[in-house]
Amino acid sequence: MKNKRHDKIIEIIASHVVETQDQLAMYLRQAGFDVTQATISRDIRKMKLTKQVTEDGRQKYVYTTADSSAMQEKYVSVLKAGFVSMDVAQNILVIKTVSGMAMALATAIDALKFKEIVGCIAGDDTIMIAIKTNEEAQKVMDTLHDMMQE
Repeated sequence: MKNKRHDKIIEIIASHVVETQDQLAMYLRQAGFDVTQATISRDIRKMKLTKQVTEDGRQKYVYTTADSSAMQEKYVSVLKAGFVSMDVAQNILVIKTVSGMAMALATAIDALKFKEIVGCIAGDDTIMIAIKTNEEAQKVMDTLHDMMQE
């Protein structure tokens, strides 16, 4: 439910000027979500929403994705710096890193927000990534490989 709500929040703030948490709650309720102010506040923090000044001087919530080129470049540079190898075992992607870099790479991968990834576990030099399906695991591996080749 939280992921659906987060997706709806992104949709709402992309299509409306949302200045307050109350406005966001109103739009979510209209969309069928039962939310409280505390829920909205947690979602804003979790999603790292920020406010941006509009052309008429008002402030609105905006969502900056990991897909923004500047942020993605930073995450990819972390991947390139610590990457050693990767392999897939059914729906588990295993990434070997330079010693001590697994946590940094796992954080970068999490920040890229692959919808296929269920979660990452990082040790000192190894990351295990649980992915929904075997096919999606291969797709994530190929995508990460392509990103590091650019």
